[in-house]
Amino acid sequence: MPRTSLNRTPLARSLPLRAVVPGRRPLALSGTSARRNGDTFLDALVDWALYVDGLRQPPQDFEDACQAASADGGFLWLGLHEPTAAQLDELGTTFGLNKFAVEDAANTGQRPKLEVDDDMLFLALRTLAYVEGDDRDEGGDVVETGSVMVFVTERVVVTVRHGRHASMTGLRRKLEGTPEVLALGPSSVLHAVADKVVDDYLAVVDAVNQDIEEIETNVFGPRAKTDTERIYQLKRDIIEMKRTVGPLAGPLRELSDRPRREFADCALRLVHPEIREYFRDVEDNLSRVRDQVQSFDELLGSILQAGLARLSVAENEDMRKISAWVAIAAVPTMIAGIEGMNFAHMPELQTTWGYPIVLGTMFAICGVLYRGFKRNGWL
Repeated sequence: MPRTSLNRTPLARSLPLRAVVPGRRPLALSGTSARRNGDTFLDALVDWALYVDGLRQPPQDFEDACQAASADGGFLWLGLHEPTAAQLDELGTTFGLNKFAVEDAANTGQRPKLEVDDDMLFLALRTLAYVEGDDRDEGGDVVETGSVMVFVTERVVVTVRHGRHASMTGLRRKLEGTPEVLALGPSSVLHAVADKVVDDYLAVVDAVNQDIEEIETNVFGPRAKTDTERIYQLKRDIIEMKRTVGPLAGPLRELSDRPRREFADCALRLVHPEIREYFRDVEDNLSRVRDQVQSFDELLGSILQAGLARLSVAENEDMRKISAWVAIAAVPTMIAGIEGMNFAHMPELQTTWGYPIVLGTMFAICGVLYRGFKRNGWL
């Protein structure tokens, strides 16, 4: 079915100033004055569509789509990329979203969390992306983060993305290829987004694992080379991965479990029972990621300690070699210094064999020292 991007077509500029929220009375947009200046949440839309029985409906007027979603039992899916705070406020007013959740959606550094309102679910996720060496600045991050927020109501689902690596490329098309899943309602989109984010975690973990194996080979290989700066960079990225992955376990567990009695009348009922089964798979994948990230952290700590130990040993060996050569060089220096004194009555100054004897003594003592240092492994 054809796709309509509101911010790329004249439709974005012809939408009415009121939108009908499915199941609610019509609400006036809060950003009417901002809309006249071109700053409306419609400008941040990447794609949007109405889905009925899991099938994407032909492009239509936004207000008509809202009415159709309410009448035909379908739902709207709006995808926004990096909206401003004003655009998000307008979005929240239009669809009656929780204002605190809307504020969280504007925070690009929001940690993973799940908020449950009477008729709305809000899930915040952090995304991970591996930066290839060619695209990486010197000393730049190996792993970069972004954020994805999902609002779910009975008839509307909104995805908000922040960051260049928070891409949901192909997700909508993939879901539209399985209408039986989309027919389960807005929670199918919530699961798809969470599944995509965790799958990206797995890809990043595999890429980071290759980097760690390369560093491990360099540190413990026959030609040991410790790139301390690179190890510290990976260590910092692993810590950021732990902050990203760890907090997501709680929200996924809550979405995969049956809602407790105290949640019977809240928005957790929006999650279809079959979707809860899918969330269990996502939770299992996340557990794998958490275990691997934890093992990476411990392994990098061990590699760093081993690398520093090898550097210390190498420095000690260099110092021993330098000390041995200094000791050998000190012998002729000392003898030459003594024999070079200009005193009239120094012994052996007038002897014919004095000079060869002094040189021979120097070489003999230096040879003995060299042999002793060599035997003890100092040279």
